Amino acid sequence: MNFYISIFGKRIMKPRHLEKTDAGYKVYLYIFYICGFIMVSSLVFGVYVTMLEWMENGTYVMGEAIHNTTIPFENFARVTTWIFFSTIIGWYCVTRIGWRRTAGNKIVGTKMALLQLMLLGFSIIALYEVIYNFTVLNAQITAGIIDGQVPDIDRLSVAYPDPDRPWNLIFATKIFLAGFIISTHAFYLSIKPRKSLDEPEI
Repeated sequence: MNFYISIFGKRIMKPRHLEKTDAGYKVYLYIFYICGFIMVSSLVFGVYVTMLEWMENGTYVMGEAIHNTTIPFENFARVTTWIFFSTIIGWYCVTRIGWRRTAGNKIVGTKMALLQLMLLGFSIIALYEVIYNFTVLNAQITAGIIDGQVPDIDRLSVAYPDPDRPWNLIFATKIFLAGFIISTHAFYLSIKPRKSLDEPEI
């Protein structure tokens, strides 16, 4: 959805904010609903299998059960992959159809400053976790190969932050990478000039 403006006799294309009357609005809305369904169903399934593992073994590996579950059939996409893509695509849909929530002077001054600092903090933390988990994952793979045994990459975990509840490394890397992308994009949007609700469309 674009419109054209003229500067010094030249026409350039400028992106236009989506309105509810635009055909593309419904596309983003329906995709958001699909992504929301994927995220909610993945969460419910993850909680269910984790509770079963906890009751059977007295412990669990965070994210291992859903990472080693493929949908809709074997050797297709893992649940963690569905979560990764649905969160990012769902977030992008939100930014396209929900821009009126933050347009104009709805979030200004102290609220905006705190929001930007919070988003920047989330981005830094998520980036650290991505680098940390990816580094540990590579180290465990290398250590396993050196010993002459190729490890099962999908079941590698790290006993952090709680030794009794380790995290699956691929699950952690995907989740924190999605968090980094979303929080960084949100921070970028927060420092961009925002459209006024009273500003007429050209």
